[in-house]
Amino acid sequence: MCAAFRRRYSDGIRHIMIRTLLTSLKRNLLVVVIASLSVGLLVGQFIGAGTRELLQLLVVPALFVMVYPMMINIDLSKVLRASEHARPVGLSLVVNFAIAPVIAVGLAQLFFGGSVGYAFGLYMIALIPTSGMTAAWTGLAGGDLEAALVALAVNLLLAVLVLPLYLSVLVGGTGMFDPMALYRQLAIVVVLPMIAGNLTRRYLLSRYDPDGFQSLKPVFGGVSSVGVILIVFIATAMQSVELLSDPVTSAGAVVPLVIFYVLMLAVGALLGRYLLETDQSIALIYSTSMRNLSVALAIVVAADAIPTEAVLPIALGYLVQPPLGAVYMQYRTDVVDGDLALTALIRSKLRLR
Repeated sequence: MCAAFRRRYSDGIRHIMIRTLLTSLKRNLLVVVIASLSVGLLVGQFIGAGTRELLQLLVVPALFVMVYPMMINIDLSKVLRASEHARPVGLSLVVNFAIAPVIAVGLAQLFFGGSVGYAFGLYMIALIPTSGMTAAWTGLAGGDLEAALVALAVNLLLAVLVLPLYLSVLVGGTGMFDPMALYRQLAIVVVLPMIAGNLTRRYLLSRYDPDGFQSLKPVFGGVSSVGVILIVFIATAMQSVELLSDPVTSAGAVVPLVIFYVLMLAVGALLGRYLLETDQSIALIYSTSMRNLSVALAIVVAADAIPTEAVLPIALGYLVQPPLGAVYMQYRTDVVDGDLALTALIRSKLRLR
């Protein structure tokens, strides 16, 4: 009996440690992605062809680790309730599939005129909207969580359908794009994990009560974060020589990303202010400013014909998107809903007295 008790106690401690590690990875994803990107660029300078082939073999397993847990957290049944949130969901579709591509094309021509690869990466960010953090940030900022969840599911499903059509127009003449090949890649890296994640979600909901299922969500996010770390490392290590051949241009890729995210947030805020209730406006802002970087990265890494440079803007997106979501959430809770002046908020964050 003592041995059995010690074994159960040991297993319990081990599970707690793993859970703590995974949730910590998710909370500190920004720092960990920077580290993974830096290590990948460094290691890539010293590896040979054999190691690159081994890393290529690890791409598909790493993609599954990244995408599948994320899909468990997405409730696709919310699509059936789209009519109940017609205005915020409809506006999110207009912003994500009409306005965002125009902004991306303009920025790509302005900043990436000489690099089709960087432009492709920006297009992937623009054309695959919403992420798991759409719902999280909406809830934290006091927005309409139900509308955000519906918008998340509807936008992601529509992106899977229309992505090849958009790309055939944007980069169809470059020779890098095959619509049928992209549909196959979408099936492998998005649709199959989506089906598996939905089935897993149904099983877990049948086994656990809603609170029990909610307690598992941070673990899924942590596992997905492990996949992100692996993919960022693999992608940057495999393409390190090319990416660092022009380090100034590579580093400069973050500028149009920041502009894109700020413009998307501004458009969502402007439309929400005049056309929606406050809580719906918050849902609109986060369902248009947050992009599904994991799916975008998965598609780019899995495709052979896409230029290697397309990885970098998406990887840099992980450095821009989380702070943007956090800054707007703080603005809503501390300035709009609270009594704190904007200047006081800025001073507090900069630790100025």
